[in-house]
Amino acid sequence: MVESAEMVAIDWQNFKREASLTEQQLAQFQQYYELLIEWNRVHNLTTITDLKEVIHYHFLDSLLLGKFVDFSTLSAIADIGTGAGFPGLPLKIKYPHLSVVLIEVTEKKRQFLRVVCEALGLENVEIEALDWRTFLRKTSYHIDLFCARASLQPEELIFMLKPSSPYRDATLVYWAANDWQSLPKEAPLILKEELYRVGARWRKYVFFKNKNLSQKN
Repeated sequence: MVESAEMVAIDWQNFKREASLTEQQLAQFQQYYELLIEWNRVHNLTTITDLKEVIHYHFLDSLLLGKFVDFSTLSAIADIGTGAGFPGLPLKIKYPHLSVVLIEVTEKKRQFLRVVCEALGLENVEIEALDWRTFLRKTSYHIDLFCARASLQPEELIFMLKPSSPYRDATLVYWAANDWQSLPKEAPLILKEELYRVGARWRKYVFFKNKNLSQKN
C-alpha cells in the first residue's frame, strides 16, 4: 500500500527523532533512500524497499550501534561486504568525522556507493574491491572498528584478529540474530554481546576482540 505524503513525512520525522539527526542528516538519508529505490529497479541491491522497512531494517539497524559504541572516540571504521552501504554509510552520515572504508567485491554495488557518496557530499570514504582475505593481506589502513552486518560468518571474519594481522588491535562487531551461538574457536574472542530491538525484531551486536593478544606471531 502506498503511503500518503503526510504519512511519509511522519515516518521521516519519527526516524529523525529516534536517531537524533540534524535536518541536514535527515535530508541526506532521504536522498540516500531515493537513490536506493532508483538503482534497485535495475540492479537489485536490496529486497527491502518499503520506506518504513528501509528506515527500520537498514538505517536504524545500522545506527543503533551508537547505543553501545562511543563513536566520538573513534576515527576510522570499515564495513565488510557493505553491499548497498549498510551500516557504513548510515554511520558516516551520523558521525561525519569518521573515515570509512567500504569493502565490496561487486562492481555494480561499488558504482552505487560512489554515486551515493558524491550525491550526499560524503568525504573520506574509501571503496575497496578486494575480497576479505586479500584485504587483510594487502592493506594496512588505520581502523578502530570493523562492521560485518550481512556478509561473512565470524569464523572467517576473526582472521583479522590473528597476531600477524595488521588489524589485530581493532574491534569487530557482528550483526547477529537473537538466537545466534558462537563456535568454540570464536567464543574466546567475544568481548560482549548487546541485545537490541529494531522494528519488530530482536537482534544482537556481537563484539570480537583479541583480549589476550601476544605480539609474537
